[in-house]
Amino acid sequence: MIKNALSLFILTMVILALFLPSYSMMQDLKQKNREYAHRIEALEERNKKFEAERHLLLTDREYLEKIGRQKMGLIRQGETVYKIVPVVKKK
Repeated sequence: MIKNALSLFILTMVILALFLPSYSMMQDLKQKNREYAHRIEALEERNKKFEAERHLLLTDREYLEKIGRQKMGLIRQGETVYKIVPVVKKK
């Protein structure tokens, strides 16, 4: 009886020693897979925003002008731009 219990215990330990590392590795891979899935979702959402902006830049002249003025500092011919610089107070 004790011999059977001891052999069952040893068999259980051998099985755990064989399968525990691979189970742990599988859990790590599942976690990485979830992280990559979240990253893919975020990148796809970002890509949709870029595609929408690209579409606006190609089709909407007012939006194109607005972006050109804001980001590139472009002006129309004959316009004068006044840049207001805040005054820095000295202590």
